[in-house]
Amino acid sequence: MKILYAIQGTGNGHITRAIEIIPYLQKKGDLDILVSGIQSDIELPFKVKYKLNGLSFIFGKQGGVDIWKTYWKMNSNKLRKEIKALDVTKYDLIINDFEPVSAWAAIRDKKPCIGLSNQVATLHPLAPKPKKNDLIGKLVLQKYAPTSFNYGFHFKSLDNNIYTPIIRKEVRELTPTNEGHYTVYLPSYDDERILKHLKKINTVDWEVFSKHCKKRQKIKNIKIMPINQNQFLKSLASCEGVLCNAGFATTSEALFLKKKLLVIPMKKQYEQHCNTEMLKSMGVKTIKKLNFDNLYNIHDWIKSKKIVNVDYPDITEKIIDTIFENHSGKDSLDNNFVKANYSLFQ
Repeated sequence: MKILYAIQGTGNGHITRAIEIIPYLQKKGDLDILVSGIQSDIELPFKVKYKLNGLSFIFGKQGGVDIWKTYWKMNSNKLRKEIKALDVTKYDLIINDFEPVSAWAAIRDKKPCIGLSNQVATLHPLAPKPKKNDLIGKLVLQKYAPTSFNYGFHFKSLDNNIYTPIIRKEVRELTPTNEGHYTVYLPSYDDERILKHLKKINTVDWEVFSKHCKKRQKIKNIKIMPINQNQFLKSLASCEGVLCNAGFATTSEALFLKKKLLVIPMKKQYEQHCNTEMLKSMGVKTIKKLNFDNLYNIHDWIKSKKIVNVDYPDITEKIIDTIFENHSGKDSLDNNFVKANYSLFQ
């Protein structure tokens, strides 16, 4: 069997999940891997057949996606060429983790494409949604990488096709301790803003992992350092709590390790606001932005001893087995699905 596994390269969560999934896919047949996009800090330790530009969201420094940089980096002609050049007809099964090139190529060639991501779970009817209706954000989630059959991940299992998070092996093997510091990962904020606010809370130590700094430094009670996976895992395992954006990977890992969690959703990131609603429903503390008005809420969170208990068993192999049982050579693509989506590229 010829398999294509296509992965979104923006952010780290897609890559860390892929590292766990790929060995099981390799057991099922002849696997080709496609990665498109930038902004990930983690290298995929497998041979990648297709490295594409795709369509990436660029993190800003004011708490959200940088729309202008995203637009500037976007090359619609190159994206169209990548879609046109990708031959998916030779694959018996296409599995897609929110990756646009393979998704649109599959629609063009009327090939079934199996969605396997957190993004498809946020659109599930049973998944909590923000009260403010973000039509553009919802449209992006629906049309960025449309797939014909969907299996998703959320912080809680919602139905038979929505599973609890895949936790990478390195995190499962950690022994959690509490050395009293707080681990911070806020890639959508610049270092100056993070330091300006966190230095006001000098009763605890902060370990900040930054996409923007070049060398490790210590300023009063704050350590700020470039992203390094070994150092991040060490900090994560030994911290008292985690302050991060509302992406899926770091939040899931913090919950798995029984750490206090405070999340700030990125602005203009509908998926993160959906994640925030689910986390709030589970009892996780959330704030809208990192600013002086929220320092009291951060203080309150530090004083709290509340831990949200979750059960995230290792069911990766079971998920892959289910997909193959349901879709190996059995699917046909609905013409209405093709018409509803491919019309955007005609």
